[in-house]
Amino acid sequence: MHVRSDHFTPLPFGCSPSKREIREYIRAGVINLDKPANPSSHEIVAWIKRILRADKTGHSGTLDPKVTGCLTVCVERATRLVKSQQGAGKEYVCVFNLNQVVPLTNKRIERALEKLTGPCFQRPPLICAVKRQLRVRTIYELKLLEYNPDRGMGVFWVSCEAGTYIRTLCEHLGLLLGTGGVMQELRRVRSGIHSESDGLVTMHDVLDAQWLFDNYRDETYLRRVIKPLESLLTGHKRIMIKDSAVNAVCYGAKIMLPGVLRFDEGIEKGDEIVIITTKGEAVCLAYSYMTSTTMKTCDHGTIAKIKRVLMERDLYPRKWGLGPHAIAKKSNLVKDVALASTENTDVKTEAEA
Repeated sequence: MHVRSDHFTPLPFGCSPSKREIREYIRAGVINLDKPANPSSHEIVAWIKRILRADKTGHSGTLDPKVTGCLTVCVERATRLVKSQQGAGKEYVCVFNLNQVVPLTNKRIERALEKLTGPCFQRPPLICAVKRQLRVRTIYELKLLEYNPDRGMGVFWVSCEAGTYIRTLCEHLGLLLGTGGVMQELRRVRSGIHSESDGLVTMHDVLDAQWLFDNYRDETYLRRVIKPLESLLTGHKRIMIKDSAVNAVCYGAKIMLPGVLRFDEGIEKGDEIVIITTKGEAVCLAYSYMTSTTMKTCDHGTIAKIKRVLMERDLYPRKWGLGPHAIAKKSNLVKDVALASTENTDVKTEAEA
């Protein structure tokens, strides 16, 4: 990170995300859950809420009941990031079945998959609980992993935009091959920044971790199962602000350049960035008003507009209104009020006389 200033007074408030007190750690946590087949995403989230005794939970994108794989579950304060995670890209591994067993080569199937990449028209399947209207979804990449010509079954990997229906994609593949096709099985291998290899846990892990904490006060398993909400923001560019400016931003103040300590290289105007404290806690998501190059050359101005505040208010103390200009303004205001009250008293005295 580029160092803009080292002159600041560290405040003994807040802490590193991984060292939060366990209750606060759970309240600001996310779980990279391996969703089992049959329960719906809504049921999974409700069970997690009951197990952790949380007030609120949410997930990063619905999976059909029969689909397994990555489901990012957000707990309480982390639910503020649900919207941004639902729009993130997804990756799936799908088993498809052709309606007719005909001699097909792998190259022909790969050519058909290549035609399906890019923007595609899709209408949601009949079994889906959304409005069945035509829409466009982007397929970023498709790879054929395996095909068995004797059974007419194959496996492909797909990277796509959020809201893409793989069931519809299998039907389109069958139409291009002239045989018709259906989706046999589906697994999500990546949702946003979380993938199968990034500490995937099961429902049993969550239940066991909570039981271990309730009965033996051992929080190590719980801390391994739940990650801090900051783990979802590792792909964002960062701006570090002074401890004295944190609470003002939590109350909706503009993010000004004098309060900035460090910032990442490569920030462009309009980019979605994360504002962090000196201890690494996420304060808010914001849209940048300045590029990194402009920040290096300027000494004042608004650098970002808040999109979503993530930190609770008053975790850090209020430090605004303590400067010389603010104190002078307050003293002038007090004098004006005192003068106005004196004038009102004089008017009343004259009226009584």
